[in-house]
Amino acid sequence: MGLIITAPQSGSGKTLVSLCLAAALGQRGLSLQSFKVGPDYLDAQLLGAISNNPCRNLDPILCGESWLQAAFHYWGRSQDTCLVEGVMGLYDGLGPSQQGSTAHVARLLQLPLLFVVDASRQGPSIRALVNGFLHQAPELHWCGVVLNGVGSPRHQQLLTDALEPLGLPILGSLPRCESMVLPSRHLGLLPPGEIHHFRARCHQLGALGERHLDLERLLSWLQASRGTPGAHPFLTSTNRTTPPAQHHCPSAALPGPLLAIAQDRAFCFLYPEHGEWLEYFGGRTQCWSPLADEPLPEGTTALVLPGGYPELHGETISQANRSLQALRQAHGYGLPIYAECGGMLLLLRTLRAPDKRPWPMAGLLPGSAQPGALQLGYRRALARRASPVVCPGEQMTGHEFHRWELEPDADHGPQHTKPLATLWQLSGWGLAPREEGLAHSRLHASWLHLHWSGAPQLPQRLVAAARAAQKRLKTMA
Repeated sequence: MGLIITAPQSGSGKTLVSLCLAAALGQRGLSLQSFKVGPDYLDAQLLGAISNNPCRNLDPILCGESWLQAAFHYWGRSQDTCLVEGVMGLYDGLGPSQQGSTAHVARLLQLPLLFVVDASRQGPSIRALVNGFLHQAPELHWCGVVLNGVGSPRHQQLLTDALEPLGLPILGSLPRCESMVLPSRHLGLLPPGEIHHFRARCHQLGALGERHLDLERLLSWLQASRGTPGAHPFLTSTNRTTPPAQHHCPSAALPGPLLAIAQDRAFCFLYPEHGEWLEYFGGRTQCWSPLADEPLPEGTTALVLPGGYPELHGETISQANRSLQALRQAHGYGLPIYAECGGMLLLLRTLRAPDKRPWPMAGLLPGSAQPGALQLGYRRALARRASPVVCPGEQMTGHEFHRWELEPDADHGPQHTKPLATLWQLSGWGLAPREEGLAHSRLHASWLHLHWSGAPQLPQRLVAAARAAQKRLKTMA
């Protein structure tokens, strides 16, 4: 069946409990399929790394309810156990509504809730807190409570006695333990590749789960519904019975187009479905590290530049001459480029890091970026002009999470072989409409993160643009 791990608010310990469970299940020899509610990349990366299995995001706003249900039932039945980590507080959704919230997903999937409460500053008042959440949506099913940050056996007994009248079982009590605090920075938790001795930390998390969570009772909820998974969600989303790539039989001289995906510590905000969608539509993918100053993979016909932390590596990237020159040459050859957030920073003339030092970037976009006000939330995006993946007048839903401001300049410079125009008009809850992004027919650059499972025409068009570039390059050779 699986369960959803939720809480009254962010910072209560959802991720800690999720990772403790994931590590403990792995140490018992059980495979796990994990999911993450919402658009978050970092919690999902941690769950995927600790379970050795890609974590899938469940976001009804970005991907739609039908995708969410198909994805959960397909991947959730593929492993021994299944858990979903919620987002923020249980009822926190779009604006004041519950749309996109953990409660929304729990209703869609009919999954029980494991409620994690930060008890470090709680006494008997914890009963009012838990009771209030129980009664706000009585139709939801609850399997129990986990107390996080318990100070002593006496404190634990006090909390247990306070909650006993509610009839909700306590399925774990994690002690207050500073050494288990997960390291973080401005956009969230550190990715697994940057956590010192990550595998040793996983072992510690598993031991913490074994000692302080009631795993025997939780296992009855975590056991996945093994069986026929049903149609692959990619097929369901595109109303097909077989992938389109199976209908395409390229000649030996012209295999599927190769799309290079930037992926390293500077560019790490990528859903696993992105590469899968490109391959579903007949493309080939290969990872590429600008941070390592790598040239583009031989035969590249399109680029995907995801978000991440280029600002933390500004000096290294500015000296990555082979990678930056490869970007400029790819743009000069007319290869389609898709860039989101941190990927767009790579394309600018200058990146001003948080310490204000300017670092030269690829220079395919005019101007510079410097730290600014926080931009966070879901956005309705109306395409103002064409890019390799969108058509004018199309509407998308994406997510924005950054602290950058663009300082454009009038001189587009010699690298700009095609005129740029504003890509989107953005709007959202509590947000005045504004213009954002830059594009032309072979370039898409925006702060906006899009989940392609909510709009599979985007990777389909990108593969088609890459195939056209492939044929054009072959003609030129």
